[in-house]
Amino acid sequence: MPIKRAYRFRFYPTPEQEQVLARTFGCARFAYNHMLRLRSDAWMQRQERIGYHETSAALTALKKTPEHAWLNEVSSVPVQQALRHLNTAFLNFFARRAQYPSFKRKDGPQAAEYTTSAFRWDADRREVRLAKMGAPLAMRWSRTLPKAARITTITISRDAVGRYFAALLCDDAVVPKPKAQGQVGIDLGLTHFASLSTGEKIASPRAFRNCEARLAKPQRALARARLGSKNRAKLKKKVARLHAHIADTRRDFLHKLSTRLISENQVIAVESLAVKNMQRNRSLAKSISDASWSEFVRQLEYKAQWYGRTLIGIDRWYPSSKRCSVCGHTQTSMPLSVRTWTCPACGTAHDRDVNAARNVLAAGLAVSAHGEAVSPVLL
Repeated sequence: MPIKRAYRFRFYPTPEQEQVLARTFGCARFAYNHMLRLRSDAWMQRQERIGYHETSAALTALKKTPEHAWLNEVSSVPVQQALRHLNTAFLNFFARRAQYPSFKRKDGPQAAEYTTSAFRWDADRREVRLAKMGAPLAMRWSRTLPKAARITTITISRDAVGRYFAALLCDDAVVPKPKAQGQVGIDLGLTHFASLSTGEKIASPRAFRNCEARLAKPQRALARARLGSKNRAKLKKKVARLHAHIADTRRDFLHKLSTRLISENQVIAVESLAVKNMQRNRSLAKSISDASWSEFVRQLEYKAQWYGRTLIGIDRWYPSSKRCSVCGHTQTSMPLSVRTWTCPACGTAHDRDVNAARNVLAAGLAVSAHGEAVSPVLL
């Protein structure tokens, strides 16, 4: 199956390459912010809509002025791509898929996108050369690129810690995995990240909770540090390093778990959750955000599509916790504090979460038997 697939690698630029990348990030950020202001002012002052072609012409004129001649010192492709990203941001805003575009910060994560005309890829030597950069990038090849993959764009990014990454977007082909015999229902939770219909309970990585105490001291010191001081810059980087560790830990856990479930099971059923509504509970909001259920289901969705698996979403109002998975008796109510219960109809003792996972699987198989496929959407 032909797909678009990104392979992300860390690389270590030379001091000269760091300078070129810093100028490139700055030019792309300036073009984005300048044209965002231009489009906003045109609408606010004259009710005039400006699109991508108008901003592209304005950028060309801007490069010809003496005070903005520095825009010509870097490759023109990342600067032009910044205008395309701005146009996409406006399209998403008008379609109500995102908020109004915001200005990019100099001290935040940076990115620049290179299309095929602005880089060279040597598959035999595994070398990437970017326009106006000279030497190839010192990539850390943590995995092998497929030989048939054709690289279409390369996105260079620098995170808040100062690490550099190259995301290679490829036209790739994914071979479906052999059919598996397993079927599993998943009940997502906070005490355990997931309870499976097989009876297995998967502990939550608690990535943020485990680092919360380590974060407290530097974050308090950062709040007191003087703006613009070197000490503040050091503290800011220390906090960013801890947050990067949290994000890396959570991402690693989610990818390993989702890949394992996709490999072992042909049918996967999961309950849809209204995450945004659940986060309004101030007592649980931090733990819900730390669990990252939405990202987990997103990974299950695209991996199931890639590898020929069936992912079924169950309606969020389905009484999976209150229904006996043996006889079907449904309790009228069941507070969250009740973790084990005994069915009054058949006398079966249930673990609340495992019972819910078994009911989710049964409902998913019923949906699949009727020829319906419902993808879970966590809003």
